[in-house]
Formats: sequence, structure tokens, C-alpha cells
Amino acid sequence: MNIQFKKGVLELCVLSMLDRRECYGYELVSEISKNILISEGTIYPLLKRLKEEGYFTTYLQESQEGPPRKYYKITDFGKEAKESLIKEWIIFANGVNRIIKGGAIDD
Repeated sequence: MNIQFKKGVLELCVLSMLDRRECYGYELVSEISKNILISEGTIYPLLKRLKEEGYFTTYLQESQEGPPRKYYKITDFGKEAKESLIKEWIIFANGVNRIIKGGAIDD
């Protein structure tokens, strides 16, 4: 898949997943990768930026499989941003679908 397509939707994917449940970074990568091919190197800079912007908080939780894991928890601000992004996505996707189906040009 085109890398530019991915960059534009990863923020929405991350916020949507975190709105359903708190996750740690590798878990986010694994879940998103089931639908969109991404790497850890793609997601961690995004997580850092979104945390700095106040979309979620983090906390450490002990793991039986190694060192403590950093979990991400969406904030109310993050939930509002997610809802706004969903609305933008629907408008955008509908517009693209009209164009690729040939309905955007008046004859």
C-alpha cells in the first residue's frame, strides 16, 4: 500500500483502537498490521507525537514476559480528536469514491 495513504490514516487507527481499550506499543503495531502493513518504526514516532499533543497518557505495567510495558490510554481530548477525524475521513472517502467511480465530472 502507498506509504502516503498509510500516514494519513494511522493517527485515526491508533486513536480508534485506544478508544476501545488501552494497549502497549507492540500490541498496537500487531493489531493494525492485521489490516494495514506497518512497522514498529512507523508507529512509535506517531505515538510520541500524539502523547505530546495530549491525545493520550501512558503508564507502565509489569509484564510476565519481560520488562514493564508502556500502555497508552486515550484522553477526552483524544476522543474528541478521533470523532473529528472520523467525520473528516467519511467526507474524504466518500469524495474519493465518487471520483473513482466516475461521478465527479459533470458531462
